[in-house]
Amino acid sequence: MDKDTEIFKGKSFSDIAKDLYGASKKKESQINLLISELKPFVQNIGDATIIVPLIKDYLEVSVKNDDQLAKLLAVVQRLIGNNAQGDNDFGITEEEKNQLLDELEAIEKSNNKLDEQVKGIDNGTSTQKGIQQQKA
Repeated sequence: MDKDTEIFKGKSFSDIAKDLYGASKKKESQINLLISELKPFVQNIGDATIIVPLIKDYLEVSVKNDDQLAKLLAVVQRLIGNNAQGDNDFGITEEEKNQLLDELEAIEKSNNKLDEQVKGIDNGTSTQKGIQQQKA
């Protein structure tokens, strides 16, 4: 098995790595857009204490997501290396398999949370309402 072997239907390791990189860059641009959209709401120190933690949460989710994706790619790369050596096993312990499944679940939850938050920002209503409610 090499980097061009099909892992999923129509997807090789190199395709998956490329997709993950693209998704990471997309999230980065979404976060930058979110920050630029939230800047006008910061008019005093009180506004900053409300908005800055929101931005911090978005950044943390993005960093955790990227970290988990890197770990997932490392496992797949290890699988490719073991198969190249002739091993028929995945080359990971049962504990590592469980950790991988947990990480996949965490990635899905993180992505869903961030997507919901970004959709609210894109609609333009939830952030404005949330900020106005927190000010009241």
